[in-house]
This record gives sequence, C-alpha cells and structure tokens, in this order.
Amino acid sequence: MDYRNPSVSFFSILTIIFILCSIVIIPQISAVEYPINVWPKPTTFLWPNPIAILLAGNFTISAPNHRYLTPAVNRYLRQVLTEHHLPLVNPPLNLTSASQLNTLTVIVADVTSPLTHGVNESYTITIPYSGSTNAILTAETVWGAMRGLETFSQLVYSNPSRVASGLYISDVPLFVHRGIMLDTSRNYYGVNDLLRLIKAMSMNKLNVFHWHITDSHSFPIVLPSEPELAGKGAYGESMRYTVADVKNVVEFGMEYGVRVVPEIDMPAHTGSWAEAYPEIVTCANMFWWPAESQWPDRLASEPGTGQLNPLHPKTYQVVKNVVHDVATMFRDELYHAGADEVVPNCWKTDPSIQTFLSKNGTLSQILEIFVNTTLPYILSLNRTVVYWEDVLLDANIQVSPSILPPENVILQTWNNGPNNTKKIVDSGYRVIVSSSDYYYLDCGHGDFIGNNSKYNQPPGSPQDDGGSWCGPFKTWQTIYNYDITYGLNEAESKLVLGGEVALWSEQADSTVMDPRIWPRASAMGEALWSGNRDEMGNSRYAEATDRLNEWRYRMVTRGIYAEPIQPLWCVKNPGMCNTVH
Repeated sequence: MDYRNPSVSFFSILTIIFILCSIVIIPQISAVEYPINVWPKPTTFLWPNPIAILLAGNFTISAPNHRYLTPAVNRYLRQVLTEHHLPLVNPPLNLTSASQLNTLTVIVADVTSPLTHGVNESYTITIPYSGSTNAILTAETVWGAMRGLETFSQLVYSNPSRVASGLYISDVPLFVHRGIMLDTSRNYYGVNDLLRLIKAMSMNKLNVFHWHITDSHSFPIVLPSEPELAGKGAYGESMRYTVADVKNVVEFGMEYGVRVVPEIDMPAHTGSWAEAYPEIVTCANMFWWPAESQWPDRLASEPGTGQLNPLHPKTYQVVKNVVHDVATMFRDELYHAGADEVVPNCWKTDPSIQTFLSKNGTLSQILEIFVNTTLPYILSLNRTVVYWEDVLLDANIQVSPSILPPENVILQTWNNGPNNTKKIVDSGYRVIVSSSDYYYLDCGHGDFIGNNSKYNQPPGSPQDDGGSWCGPFKTWQTIYNYDITYGLNEAESKLVLGGEVALWSEQADSTVMDPRIWPRASAMGEALWSGNRDEMGNSRYAEATDRLNEWRYRMVTRGIYAEPIQPLWCVKNPGMCNTVH
C-alpha cells in the first residue's frame, strides 16, 4: 500500500482553506529555523509567524471513541497538561494575548482500519493563532491520529503549558516499515523493558518491534504446545515470557501504534531446542570452533552451536507446534522465520546428513527440504514470511528462488550494504534493510570471546576495530546519512519497504538497552520518515544535530535514558561545536 500521495479528503480541504484564510504570505522558512521543532521532522511544516498560545486549564482532546485511540488520547492529554517540558534552549516565542487554546479536535476518516503493514499513517495539524478556534488534527486512520498526537505533544512546552500556534503540519512517512530488532535470547530483557522500548518507538514514530525471541543461547518464550522448550531452554524460571506476557506486549504495542513481529530463528541458531529435543538438533553443545581448524571448519559463527535437522521427521512435528503457537500469540501478518547463518559443518556432524551427502545430495538441498516443508505451513496461517537474506544469497547454502514466491516472502538484508539490497530487489523481492555496516547498534563494543588473542598484543599494535567483527561503532550520523535505496532506480526503490536498526545482545541487556538504542534509532526514524536531505537535496545531518540534542533531552525527561551526543555546552552555544573544515 502506497500512501505517500494520499487523496485529499474533505477535512484536508477545510484545513487548507483555514490556512489560506489565516496566512496571506508564506515565506520559505526551513524548519530548523523554527524555535520549536518536531522529531522526526515533518514533511511539511508551515509556521510563517512563530508565536505561542497558552493551553487552557480545562484543555481537552476530542476524538472518536476507539479501543486503542481512546487510551492514546487520554495518555497525551495527561502529558500535555503535566509534562511542563523546559527546552535546553528557551524558545524565543512571544506569547499571544489571544484567548487560550481549549480543544484539539481529532477527525479520523476511517476508524476501522487495522494496524497492519502499510497502514496509512498520514495526518495534518492546524493550530490557530487564536484560542477561540479549536486546533484540528485530521488523519485517515487512528494510527495516523496517534502520530499526530505525538507531534502535538512535542509542540507543547513550559509551565504553564503553552503550544506553538499559527502553524500547519502535513505529514506522511517515506517508508512504511520503520523498526527496531531486539535479541532477547543471548541476554534476557524484562517485560517492562520491552514496554519502555515500545513507548520510545512510538515517540519516534517507529512502527515495528521485531522481536528476535529465540536463538541457540536460550528459548525464553513459553509455548502451550511445547512447554518443555522454555522449561528446559530458558535461562531460568524468571527469564521466560509467558502467554500473558506476550499478550501484554502485543496489546501495549497496539495502544502505541507499534506492531510486534516475532522471529523464531531456524533451522540454524537453535541450540536451545536441544535441551528439550536433542534428537532433532545437530552439533548441539559442541565447541563452536574446533582446535587447529580454520574458520570455514567452524560449527557456528559464534559460541552457541546447534541447527535443526531437516532430515529428522520429528523436527517438523515440533516446528509446526512452535509456528502455530507463535502465530496464535502474535496477531501481525508478518512472521519472521530466520534462516540465517546455516553453517555447513554443523549439519555434517549428523550421520543421517552424512548419508544423504554420500548419495550426491547437497546441503542446499537439505535447506530446500526444510523451507519446502515449513514455508507452506506458515503461509497456511495467513502470514507473509520474512527471512534473512542468507536463505537466497549465502555463498554455501541457499535455496532456489523458485521455492520463495515473492508475493509471500520478504527478505531482510544485513550483509554487504547496498550491494545485497540491489541483489534482492533485482530478484523481485521486497526488502527490509538492516545493513550491519550502518544499522547494527551492537557494533564497536569489542568481542565477547574470553581468550581472544587480539587483546593480547604489545603496546603500539594496531587496534583495528577493537575485536568487533562489525566495528567501528555506528554513530548517529552514520545511521542518519545512510540512504537505504542507494544505487536503485525508481522501480527498484519501491521494493524497499524500509529499515530496522538491530541490537544483538551478546554484550547488552536491560541495563544498557536505552543508551545503546537511543538516540541512534531516532536518527534512523527521521531518515525513514521524512528523509535525510533538505529541500535542495543536501544532507541535513549537520542541522539535525541541535534538533537531536533537544529531542534526546526530552526523551530523557520522559524516562528514556538516551545517551548524549554532545556536551551540554554545545547546545547552550549553538554553532560553536561545528568545524570550519
């Protein structure tokens, strides 16, 4: 669904008429010059005479009654009346002597549209100079209304509460898929951490929480049909996600306009399954890189071995139970089935696979057996399947495109930057971009191998990337400047659904989650919402610095512990922390 050029509704016409009647001349003012800004930057922001108006003490938000919009309205009403945000740099805004603003009226054209991939998130906001007229928020769907409510909340500041007035915003995202992937297998995150993540995502207009739930290290989700997987595969009883926990996360996501997409990675990354079903997992609990062997001879790409055996009949009995339960617990139409990093030697340790190979079979054929058996079942549950790019592009083990129908399969890229994105769209597939060169948030924190010889070097030795396989650290500027459609023509670009930053958790847990993710995910959020270039086509990361500083500070005051991007002195002294070179 493409809604980047939405049809003009009756309410939009009314809004435009109001603006034209209120504003005679609209100068070309860049949003960066405005004393108050919104993150992510709206696609259209007209504020010809910046001024503020007080919110009335009995200010209200009027909106259609809706299961998820109503809680959002109540939440934002409390926020604008009680937040009393004080910006780092006090906005030089005159307070109008006009009457106070009494009401924000929310008008939704279609209150029935579900929260699905591609749902219309566009909205407009009109805030008058005079409080005698209501502010108006129009949206095609309740999910667009939620995005508009977030924008309105960022326009409110000070004590007593005041709001930017005499402005018009029309906003719609460039990309429909804007997400964060979090790995909860390598280290555990509590439910409250996941809820806080979703809350912060909504603030940044990100709409997909890609939950990488399981891996070789632990199986933390309790499944009714296969309780032993978590019973034996989780780190402990307190490190499990129950059915009630999942329902809580999914429902919380709905109230914040964030979809929750589950990933149960397979057939690789399944060592934790062996605690309950050792017979269906090859090379489980073996040392990952045998002594005196070369990298191609490893059993896994990091400690934590184990891959499902596609030739064992019981594998599919367990897999189908897992898929059925997960699809029942998560309502989203996307189901992420993993399929990355299938390591040849792990499968080769199994006698049945050795026999298959001795009869001129190949490892790619074994993967095709697995995909051919599991993909139709997932599709029968009315899901679109997301795989990591490896299933098609891996150099050693991959499947034929003929068994991956593009209308039912989306590929997520993580290697080789824009080159792999190009390969995927050239093959006719829709793609989600998570390039490790730009979007991996765990990179640059070293290596977690206990006796890595890279750290036992004499002083003066080159440190390279500090042992991090994907180093260096991905700065917010690196993330902001990445063009996920680089090198693609217009037709190819339409197959790029959007992107996800990813936090793999070898060296992360709830204690560092917020600063690892924020505000770097905010940088991606703006790039995918309204772009990373100005009206002249120039990169705008430099002017985004001051705005991101302010936005990061506001997130912190809202309970999201985002890391700083500059000394506070830089914010207090605009332009002094730039370079002339």
